[in-house]
Amino acid sequence: MIALSDYLILAAILFGISVAGIFLNRKNIIVLLMSIELMLLAVNINFIAFSHYLGDIAGQVFVFFILTVAAAEAAIGLAILVVLFRNKHTINVEDLDSLKG
Repeated sequence: MIALSDYLILAAILFGISVAGIFLNRKNIIVLLMSIELMLLAVNINFIAFSHYLGDIAGQVFVFFILTVAAAEAAIGLAILVVLFRNKHTINVEDLDSLKG
């Protein structure tokens, strides 16, 4: 049987990789979106692990809501990315300075 600490270590590693992806690569929007999604998945692993450990199904239900919001966020983010690429012909974050208000 896999212990709770194993799940928490895995989630911490995934969360650390996603934070490193955000801080190390601030140029590509696609990598930033993927890092945010990886961060949400790390949080979901924590919810599932604690839900199983405590014998409560509320954490697992909450994960479905998080996945739904994450899917909507990814769809909207990619739609914005497509529009920006059509207008600016780049996905480099530094070249999108015309969005500053």
